[in-house]
Amino acid sequence: MATLGNPSNTIEILQKYQFHFQKKYGQNFLIDTHVLEKIIREAQITKEDCVIEIGPGIGTMTQYLAEQAREVVAIEIDKNLIPILQDTLSAYDNVTIINEDVLKVDINKLAEEKNGGRPIKVVANLPYYITTPIVMGLLESRVPLDSITIMVQKEVADRMQEGPGSKDYGALSLAVQYYAKPEIVANVPPNCFMPRPNVGSAVIRLTCHEKPPVEVKNEKFMFDLIRASFNQRRKTLVNGLGNAASLNLTKEQVAAALESMGLPPAIRGEALSLEQFAELSNLL
Repeated sequence: MATLGNPSNTIEILQKYQFHFQKKYGQNFLIDTHVLEKIIREAQITKEDCVIEIGPGIGTMTQYLAEQAREVVAIEIDKNLIPILQDTLSAYDNVTIINEDVLKVDINKLAEEKNGGRPIKVVANLPYYITTPIVMGLLESRVPLDSITIMVQKEVADRMQEGPGSKDYGALSLAVQYYAKPEIVANVPPNCFMPRPNVGSAVIRLTCHEKPPVEVKNEKFMFDLIRASFNQRRKTLVNGLGNAASLNLTKEQVAAALESMGLPPAIRGEALSLEQFAELSNLL
């Protein structure tokens, strides 16, 4: 089977099936074998593993995953790619192809069926417009996850990894870090894809925590608090949280909680760490 990490093989398959890239699905196929090998290495795939791949495209990375993993489930939304995948993956008997929107798939059920409920690994070259809903959907759904290794837009990867005080730090950083330890493992320039995206990309590995790094009484309340803190970044926490109708807090309550934490009244959300947000949430 010709490996698809080589651009000419990719072009040949696309021509054979007269495939047209769909803008609405944000399709950019990887055409660099070094990057593919690095993703597989950083995802730490072994013969014990059941891997779910989101957006396999024409099966470029799927071939690599199938060589390394015990079992691969490839979830592809574009029905025009299904016959191509059946062709490019025909040599592998450990791959299941599902034509579905990943946000509608019951991943818990898949993990149960394919991996006896043990933690799975997720690997994906994600369409950039839907990265956050997919990542957060996986993390929040309490699916048994070992790690998520994904190719995303470079600035999104930076945001996931950032700590307090930087302009990239925000609700996404905190949400990801509550569930997982993020590490950028590779930067990938636009020429590694077909068609070429307009932005740089990065591979980030999220290693899921067995339990969250902070103790919080009410998770939903903490995340509402975090979202309200970053909704209006220029505002102080006292004003931002005091004005957020969904939270039902007074400015006095917020100010008192900050004071008891030894924080100045004019502090902004971007200065607080995850631990401090958990403490603030528990106080309020």
